[in-house]
Amino acid sequence: MPRRMEALREISQAGLPFAVPEPLTPVTRFGERTAVAVSWIDGEAQPEGQGDPDQIGKLLRAVREVTVTPRLRQLLNAPREKGWAEVLAEEVIPRLPDRWRDECRTRLEAARDLEAVPDALVHGDLCGANVHWSRDGQLIGVLDWDQAHLFDPAIDAALMAWHGWDTIRKAVDPETYRRARIYDAPFDVGHLVGVLDGRPLANVEGYVRSIVGWLEKNA
Repeated sequence: MPRRMEALREISQAGLPFAVPEPLTPVTRFGERTAVAVSWIDGEAQPEGQGDPDQIGKLLRAVREVTVTPRLRQLLNAPREKGWAEVLAEEVIPRLPDRWRDECRTRLEAARDLEAVPDALVHGDLCGANVHWSRDGQLIGVLDWDQAHLFDPAIDAALMAWHGWDTIRKAVDPETYRRARIYDAPFDVGHLVGVLDGRPLANVEGYVRSIVGWLEKNA
């Protein structure tokens, strides 16, 4: 948590056109638990499937265009340097039911083999309750940067498909949309971020069960 709070301080000072929670206290330990107070962000989430493409496009551009300082690069995971796809290929694909293995391996290879783009700040959980809007649909702030990392900004575009893929198609350029769909295809971009943010897969079997549920639902 201390490292995540340092990253949050860096992000909150990046001049983003919306509010970002700021740490208000030092990180406190309670046995094996840690806690910290952060500033309050007003507003509320939009319902799933709703959203203004213009507002969503501005949000995605603002995050993508944050200057990655040397300090921010030191604090955040950079998946491209860590063999992220190999982790999934070795630990997850073999545990999938037979009917899904070949298809998911093909989809994962397509994501892995996307032409590289410069690393940018990626929020990593940019959907639902983590994005707060005013009652008239204006962006107020973005919460929960715990899964922030440095990678392809198309990841955040895929996460914002909470608002609907048709909305995302209108919010971003065609190439970002194409990449977002490819990252989402193997087993949902929300699961993918579980590897991209740098934290180890502590419960691989539970992770696989969740992926299988998503695959069955979207078959």
